[in-house]
Amino acid sequence: MGLTMKLLALNLSRVCTWKTVGYGAVALAILSSSAPSAYGKFGFRHKKYESPITKDTEQPDKILFDKAINDLEHGRYELARIQLQTLINTYDSSEFLAKAKLAVGDSWYREGGMRGFSQAEAEYKDYILFYPTMEESAEAQKKICGIHYQQMDKADRDTNQALRAEQECKQFKTQFPNSKFIPEVDQMLRNTQEVLADSEMTTGMFYMKRGSYNAGSNRLGGVADQYPLYSKADEALWFDGQALNKLGPNFRRQESNALVRIVRDYPLSKYADGAKARLKALEVTVPEPDQAAAARMKYELDHRERPGLMSRTFSFMRRGPDTWTAAKTGTPQMKQPVKNLPPLTPSVGPNAGFTGDVTIAPNTDPNALDKNPDARQPQPAPAK
Repeated sequence: MGLTMKLLALNLSRVCTWKTVGYGAVALAILSSSAPSAYGKFGFRHKKYESPITKDTEQPDKILFDKAINDLEHGRYELARIQLQTLINTYDSSEFLAKAKLAVGDSWYREGGMRGFSQAEAEYKDYILFYPTMEESAEAQKKICGIHYQQMDKADRDTNQALRAEQECKQFKTQFPNSKFIPEVDQMLRNTQEVLADSEMTTGMFYMKRGSYNAGSNRLGGVADQYPLYSKADEALWFDGQALNKLGPNFRRQESNALVRIVRDYPLSKYADGAKARLKALEVTVPEPDQAAAARMKYELDHRERPGLMSRTFSFMRRGPDTWTAAKTGTPQMKQPVKNLPPLTPSVGPNAGFTGDVTIAPNTDPNALDKNPDARQPQPAPAK
């Protein structure tokens, strides 16, 4: 009986041990997957260097480069940079000079963190400046885009990193239009613009809920213009129309323009039927839907993959935004952002209530507001 009890106790201890180890492994996997890293979602730092030189020679510059790359692959970044800088300063005509300068940037990129990413960006920009025609320059610019892309915050927080990522990705497409990295950069740009558009949408809806329809229309009106691939562009147009409707009959034309775009450019939208009904009430011709736009919307809806349960459960632990709703096809917007004027801002032009140049000057007349005409009201035509 005593031997049997001992064996039973031993088996129970093994079960508990394996359960403990199993739970610990699961917890470690969750923590590692949520940790920010420049090398993928699992944070593996000691991966093999992307493009080491394998020429079999005994040149001293080659020996220095090989030692530096070995240190780089094993996470000894400071030691790798010392050897790379020694190579650069000592062998200014070395055939490995360009690779060494790029590896310095890669060492900072792999090290990560605010300091590492900042130094990596500076090194990559220097590399592109000195070697603009080399194939690695396109990869360096892609990594600059990725540096800011990885540091993006959620849409309801600071958008500075998202704006920088958009700028650097546009720079890549302008400078390296034939690069093999274009598809990857296009998707990063679509994801980034989804975040920026969502930020504008969130701000516009904040104003709408508080009854500030002028400010709400100002934010919502430009979302579809600046980010036509945004997954909620149709919703932004719908609520822009709602805001313009609240501002009064003087804005019926702008309201109808927003509704026309829903029916024509987003025909599969859940707001399309409501837009058609409102256009009929406004006595505006309902346009035919754009077939290419309908095909694009159908493709996006059919190929949209919702995040898994674990990803949704631990999303609050991630700093970065969710981009699963971003478009997978279509050309990202390359125009510079343009801020719209609020609808109630006085317009300037030959058909507006005010004509002439807008200037700023100090006013010394305390009765000017009582005597001068209101610039927001139509002015009488000058006598001929």
